[in-house]
Amino acid sequence: MNSTTRLFHATFLLAALAAGAAAAPFRVGLVFDVGGRGDKSFNDSAFRGLERAKKDLGVEYEYIEPSEAADRENALRQLASGDFGLIVGVGFIFTDDVNRVAKAFPKKNFACVDYAVDAKKGVPANVVALKFREEEGSFLAGVVAALTSKTKTVGFIGGMDVPLIHKFDAGFKAGVAWADPKAKVLVAYAGVTPEAFKDPAKGKEIALSQFGQGADILYHASGSTGLGVFEAAREKKGLAIGVDSDQYHEAPGYVLTSMVKDVDEAVFQAIKSSKAGKPPHGVLELGLKEKGVNYVYDDNNKKQIPDAARAKAEEARKLIIAGKIKVPNK
Repeated sequence: MNSTTRLFHATFLLAALAAGAAAAPFRVGLVFDVGGRGDKSFNDSAFRGLERAKKDLGVEYEYIEPSEAADRENALRQLASGDFGLIVGVGFIFTDDVNRVAKAFPKKNFACVDYAVDAKKGVPANVVALKFREEEGSFLAGVVAALTSKTKTVGFIGGMDVPLIHKFDAGFKAGVAWADPKAKVLVAYAGVTPEAFKDPAKGKEIALSQFGQGADILYHASGSTGLGVFEAAREKKGLAIGVDSDQYHEAPGYVLTSMVKDVDEAVFQAIKSSKAGKPPHGVLELGLKEKGVNYVYDDNNKKQIPDAARAKAEEARKLIIAGKIKVPNK
């Protein structure tokens, strides 16, 4: 082989390697929250963001469903050790795990849904906190509940008793009070550990108790624990309000509406920016103004929502976006 031929082969090889490198797909690693895929709520919404990124952006992904608390950090480390351009932790309970792993892998980029921001320390330089103003969407759900309820008593069922879920609780109560100051709100939480987000039996127990106290509409923010709330609604011919995703099909006819939280959109945007070479950092917060939260009103449920309730909720939306209603978050 002469020098010209060797040069040709070398050039061809370099070109082939360059083409292969250019064609390598952007990869995303994701670790699910308690309950994992199939919770028909929070985790499934995050998964829709992954699927959309695969379809629209051509990314590849892998996900892990940890079984124990200690597995969360191990799962993040496993992904950080691989060739992933973005690693996502789904849920506030990942905050400390993400902090430790992000510090150990400073050249990797991380996103954490519902990351609990430390007021003093802020967010690590290689992390984006994907946050939502859940209280704003919950306020609208409260308005709808108050003006649909026949007993003038409604209920809130939270999963784990933590500040994040207090945002749903506070917003819902504020919306009910704004729409009907005489309406009563019953409140209960399923527990104080992450297991409170995957206990349908406990959810049903609390829901039956609240229906028994005169509530006719129950709003849950409790992950798969809420599946028990839907069961109770069917049994007692009451109504439930879903959370995070549109949960109408969990109990058709018994789900008044759902407070949807576009986790899928936040995950997709973080992936899109990262793939473009501009990984987001700091805090990305979405509320009504940014269309990050909402309540469902469509052909499935609009016959269940009185026109007056719909009109009042839309009035509240405008006032919140305009800053004329300040929704409490705790």
